[in-house]
This record gives sequence, C-alpha cells and structure tokens, in this order.
Amino acid sequence: IGTGAPRSVQLLEIAIDALNIAGIRPFWKAVLGYTDEAGAEGPEDPLVDPIGQGPAIWFQQMDRARPQRNRIHFDICVPHDEAPRRIETALAAGGRLVSATRAPAFWVLADLEGNEACLTTWQGRDG
Repeated sequence: IGTGAPRSVQLLEIAIDALNIAGIRPFWKAVLGYTDEAGAEGPEDPLVDPIGQGPAIWFQQMDRARPQRNRIHFDICVPHDEAPRRIETALAAGGRLVSATRAPAFWVLADLEGNEACLTTWQGRDG
C-alpha cells in the first residue's frame, strides 16, 4: 500500500508467550485494567479492554523456556492518581515490583515469568 492509498480495517491483538498462562493472566488483567472476554472467563482465555479502546490480549502456550527471546513488554500510561491502585492490584494478582527508582515517572513490574510492564505517569518527567 503506497502513501495516501486507502487502507483496509485493521485489528490489533497482542499475544504473550507463556509457560504458565493461568499463572500470569491475573497479573496482565490487573496491570492493564482489562476484563474477561464475553463468554471466555477461563484461566487461559483472552483479555479485553472493558471500554474497547485497547487491543485484545491472548496467551500462547510455550512448550519450553526460551530465555534468549523477549516475549513481551508493555508501557501503560495511567493518570497519576490511578497508578498506586493499579500497582497494588497487579502485585496482589501475582506480579512483582522490579524497580521504582524512576517513580512517579514509571514503575517496572513483572509477571511471575518475568514479562515486564512499565506503569507510567506524566509526573517526574524531565522537560
């Protein structure tokens, strides 16, 4: 498709490779503020944005660890007053805090398999 040419409709979905889908799914549900997909509420089912703005997240079963491969990394920008609650729910869902050295600009969180998400705000940024 060249510049200026019309483009067909596009749908973005994000897949996360995982060894333990049921173990990491609660973290991603909490840190993204997502919900279960309608009619798919199992421990390995996709997650969706409750207001329909963000892409669906689904999980792909891995058969073995692949430490040489980065499986996913998200930056999630939230209002500064929502960040503490989002962090708390992500930690309660099995996540861990990797770093808060740049807070309140961002916190680095990870699921139990080490896939990271940076929760960011506008606060504490240079410029």
